[in-house]
Amino acid sequence: MPALLDHRLVNDSFGDPALYVEFRDERRALLFDLGDVSALRPGKLLRLSHVFVTHTHMDHFAGFDHLLRVMLGRKASLVLFGGPDFVTQVEHKLHAYTWNVVHRYEVELVIGVCEIGVDRRGRWARFSSRSGFTREDGSAFALADDVLHEEATFRVRGRFVDHDMPCLAYAIEEKARVKVAPDRLAALGVTTGPWLRDLKHAVLAGAALDTPIRLQWRDRDGEHAMTRTVAELSALVLDAVPGRRIGYVTDLRYTEANIETLSQLLSDVDLMYIESVFLEADRAHAARKNHLTARQAGEIAHRVRAKAIVPFHHSPRYQGRAAELVDEARAAWADHQAGE
Repeated sequence: MPALLDHRLVNDSFGDPALYVEFRDERRALLFDLGDVSALRPGKLLRLSHVFVTHTHMDHFAGFDHLLRVMLGRKASLVLFGGPDFVTQVEHKLHAYTWNVVHRYEVELVIGVCEIGVDRRGRWARFSSRSGFTREDGSAFALADDVLHEEATFRVRGRFVDHDMPCLAYAIEEKARVKVAPDRLAALGVTTGPWLRDLKHAVLAGAALDTPIRLQWRDRDGEHAMTRTVAELSALVLDAVPGRRIGYVTDLRYTEANIETLSQLLSDVDLMYIESVFLEADRAHAARKNHLTARQAGEIAHRVRAKAIVPFHHSPRYQGRAAELVDEARAAWADHQAGE
């Protein structure tokens, strides 16, 4: 059964960290970190609904200007998440430009910004192109169960790790996925289409059985449409299967406190993207830089019981030697796995 989300690193393992997460059945995507994103075509950037920033070092946030330029006049909304002082940092970015024309654009761009504090409290702000991106402060809230954002089919959770500054680690969690019987679709005389997403969402959300679902599909005979209730369509649904969990971890010290934090956030994660900046031979240098060695990354992946890992964010000093970093991380993870 296809997963809800596709995911890939935007750049190679020496480039700026950024994870592009795309929905299979929607023209929509999420982004984790916002450094250099020029490798993404404008069409891909315009699919973004939410961006989750780990911290605002340049290699994790300098791409904001490029993204803003692509979206102006073409995209109605974008939501950004970040750590302490994030609202002010976004405000400063926006105030670096002169906005005497943008209010005339036909498409208003509204940027929602969510700032998470180390006290696990958050606050919202809003910036609209109609007002020259003047800051409008919104509500404050307490973080519940690490959940930063949640919808019917997925959630994003976050916790702070220590990088000599607070840095967010993220968990992207698919909720249970509904499996549909292809033979029953054929018997009903319909084909797949966006209506299937609506049905799956209704089933997972426990919608009333009389909830109407508008079926629209295309086949060799042309376009078709009809309306059926959730009860009438429930026979199409076989069962629900657990969703996948993906971890995104970059920029942190190798400390027991950080490992404990990641164990609480990412225990038994299906796939873990984790920084592997230095080789173990340069462990002392890694400690000075508040980064992990590849071996330390593998050890952390074992400690959180990750089922698979993707090492990334390599130091440019190892250009041409990426395989050594990947092998070291995966060897440490595999050695621990074998030793259990």
